[in-house]
Amino acid sequence: MTQVVEQQTGVDGAISGRDEVLIVEDNPHDLELALHSLRKGHLTNPIRVARDGAEALEYIYRTGPYAGRGAGQPKVILLDLKLPKVSGLEVLRRLKGDPRTREIPVVVLTSSREDRDIEEGYRYGANSYIVKPVDFAQFTDAVSQIGLYWLFLNEPPVEVGA
Repeated sequence: MTQVVEQQTGVDGAISGRDEVLIVEDNPHDLELALHSLRKGHLTNPIRVARDGAEALEYIYRTGPYAGRGAGQPKVILLDLKLPKVSGLEVLRRLKGDPRTREIPVVVLTSSREDRDIEEGYRYGANSYIVKPVDFAQFTDAVSQIGLYWLFLNEPPVEVGA
């Protein structure tokens, strides 16, 4: 199983679930582009990576190898839909159906333009649905803007991730 890895720490070096970004992405190329884009946007928040839906759920619910993970939840989750083990739509359905996790913002960041995926994404509670641009510059810009909005402009309820 791929471990969730820490890519960055905050300016003060502190690691807090309330400030971190969780990227759930199985494609190494798309993952590297997302990480590059967030760094390019000068985001210093900790970034955690889950490479399949099962790992994302274990991390969020502190089970399996993450049973000892400290308190707090990600400030935002960037979620691909086409994932191994557990689909992104199933991850989304579970998160938004659980009172403990339903307020965590989830941005679907996927290559799927299928109407069914978009409809199900919003039905299951996605906060945003973004189709990955094919162009490198557009992808970089889109991820950077996502990070800026959800990490700095959006005001979540105080209890999110408690």
